[in-house]
Amino acid sequence: MPAPLPPLNALRAFEASARHRSFSRAAEELNVTPAAISHQIKGLEEFLAAKLFRRAKRTLMLTQAGQTLLPGIRKGFTAFGEAMEEFGLYDETGMLTVAVTPSFAAKWLVHRIEHFNRAHPDVDIRMTTSMGLMDYDRDGIEIGVRYGKGDYEDMITEHLLSTEIIPVCSPRLLNGENSLRAPRDLEHFTLLHDDSHRHEEMYPDWAMWLRAAGASNVDSSHGLRFDTAGETQNAAVEGVGVALGRTTLVSDDIAAGRLVRIFDLVLPSDFAYWIVYTESSIKRPKVKIFRDWLKSEGAEYEAAQTTSKVSGSS
Repeated sequence: MPAPLPPLNALRAFEASARHRSFSRAAEELNVTPAAISHQIKGLEEFLAAKLFRRAKRTLMLTQAGQTLLPGIRKGFTAFGEAMEEFGLYDETGMLTVAVTPSFAAKWLVHRIEHFNRAHPDVDIRMTTSMGLMDYDRDGIEIGVRYGKGDYEDMITEHLLSTEIIPVCSPRLLNGENSLRAPRDLEHFTLLHDDSHRHEEMYPDWAMWLRAAGASNVDSSHGLRFDTAGETQNAAVEGVGVALGRTTLVSDDIAAGRLVRIFDLVLPSDFAYWIVYTESSIKRPKVKIFRDWLKSEGAEYEAAQTTSKVSGSS
């Protein structure tokens, strides 16, 4: 059986008095009289059958017994505070605000969010889209998904999805007057450029892909340029030209027959999709639930892509 515990108020009086080394200042903090503090300490000493304080030069000093007791009491009050904080966070109401890039929202997340809604009908999602990393505290963002190298200062990041770069186009282009049998045939088609990461020196682009493919006859500087991967991909779906798509974003359009992959050459990418949140926000159950759901969906997606690659090569 655990040892019986003294009254909580007596322990609070003891901890405050030990911290301030004064009954008077402890009384001010706890909003009681010094006499009440003295009474609580006397009762605690009687309960423990031990002297906890001694006076020295008009200040309170802990006895050996008091020094032995104090660390555990402080640890206990810290645990109480953490428990109440957790409970307060658990009891929060309102929407879960999620920040994602526009392309990721349109081409990956929106098609899967209903899975989350069915599993967690009590959590409402407010999705905000931005190309830049937002100030989570200022903008009320609780969790997000970003595309990059995962080096986001003062944020916790967890890998969600890897991605590669492949050429895609509408199946309508395959039936046109010009053939697409080899990379050199791209000189007859409009190249669609995703300029969302044009300032990243090593980000895969048409110049890099054509060089790797040996298609020196194709001018990579021409074509149509877009600010986001989603706009570039939509133009490809409409048959405007040929795009370099991120495998993560184009997979659903390929599965639906809106896009087809052309040529086998793949450009690897150091960029990936990352779950991003602050240390404080992940304490909220709804944030943790959404984080875990994202990781589950991401793992399921990547497992399906691996299976598809194996089946396609067999």
